[in-house]
Amino acid sequence: MPSNDQHAKMKHLIAPSILSADFANLQRDIEMINESQADWFHVDVMDGVFVPNISFGFPVITAAKKNAKKPFDVHLMIVDPDRYIAEFAKAGADVITVHYEACTHLHRTIQLIKSVGCKAGVALNPHTPVSLLKDVLQDIDLALVMSVNPGFGGQQFIPQTLNKISELKQMALQANPNLYIEVDGGVGINNIGSLIEAGANVFVAGNAVFAAPSPTQMIADLKNVQVNTQYI
Repeated sequence: MPSNDQHAKMKHLIAPSILSADFANLQRDIEMINESQADWFHVDVMDGVFVPNISFGFPVITAAKKNAKKPFDVHLMIVDPDRYIAEFAKAGADVITVHYEACTHLHRTIQLIKSVGCKAGVALNPHTPVSLLKDVLQDIDLALVMSVNPGFGGQQFIPQTLNKISELKQMALQANPNLYIEVDGGVGINNIGSLIEAGANVFVAGNAVFAAPSPTQMIADLKNVQVNTQYI
């Protein structure tokens, strides 16, 4: 993972979501991401309770990690995530992101993630205001703004997300300038520029990558988009 100094100078990051990969050919898709310009693997974990879908658990993550050459950005869309933090770290997570809405004692959960050697992230659903992160912003490494309702891929981007990112970026400049601001849901070549301009610097791409004629080329296009921004 980059240092804070590297982060300050770093171009935006692309994190393809393996939830959109071909699970009959998962190793092939992992190797494609390894060889591409992608920066992280984004791993969505769903429990069928917090969100209306079930994805995958420790055996798949552990197997995928063996072949992956880039950091694992694990997004927990589950209730009571504290029960599994240590096990996700053991399975290979480098970043563990929990949902604000799923954590009764959020500060404790953040400290637990850090205690197992992972970077700590907090995700917000579309209806959750970024102002609620004010008292933990200095303690986290990443804030994930959901730009669709979590649970399923292929949804339409929610335009209000741009305002949330702008507000969050202003908060971060005061409390935690090196914060990763990640966007997940409906991100593609048509809107990534405006998201960068708003202040985001990590982008989860699922269908945009894996439904493209050339996933490798789409990753390159997303990575190399040129925008005028004061933040990157």
